[in-house]
Order: sequence, then structure tokens, then C-alpha cells
Amino acid sequence: MEVALNWYLALSAVLFTIGTLGVLFRRNAIVILMSVELMLNAVNLTLVSFSQFMGDPTGQMLVFFSIAVAAAEAAVGLAIVIAIFRSRVTVDVTEIDLFKH
Repeated sequence: MEVALNWYLALSAVLFTIGTLGVLFRRNAIVILMSVELMLNAVNLTLVSFSQFMGDPTGQMLVFFSIAVAAAEAAVGLAIVIAIFRSRVTVDVTEIDLFKH
């Protein structure tokens, strides 16, 4: 039994929507970073789904590189959040004012 392409695309749309809502409505910087990662994974799921549907492995190779870039982005983003937390003692993005010094 094979799962239809529509189900993968619907799951990807739901994940992307949850990630977008997390970026728009959350104030915690770590939750925002996790929401961005969720959005990237939703796009990766779409790429893999279309790649499998078309029978072309190019999309899967692109996802491999996308995951590598996302891991580097998460490491840099988390390092920035930790540096801001050490100086401001908060991860609330509404309370972070880096340009007021």
C-alpha cells in the first residue's frame, strides 16, 4: 500500500503552517528558531515527496545539503541566543534591544 502524494503535501503544509504561526506569535527566541527549523523540514518533506513521485533523486540530494545548512544555521542561531542571554538574561525577543547602547 502506497501513500499518495497529496498526504505528504498536506502534512508538509500543516507543518509549515505550525512553523509560521510559531515564528509570528511566539516571543521566545529558542521557540522561534525551532519554528524556523520546522518550516525548513516541511519544505524538505515536500522536496523528498516530489522527488520520489517523479522518480528523480535530485530533490533528495538537495534535501541532504539543505539539512546540512540547517544544522549550521541552528548552531549559529543558538550561539547568538546564548550570547544575548548571557548579556541580557532574557530570551524574550520583545525585551532585547541591541541598538540602544
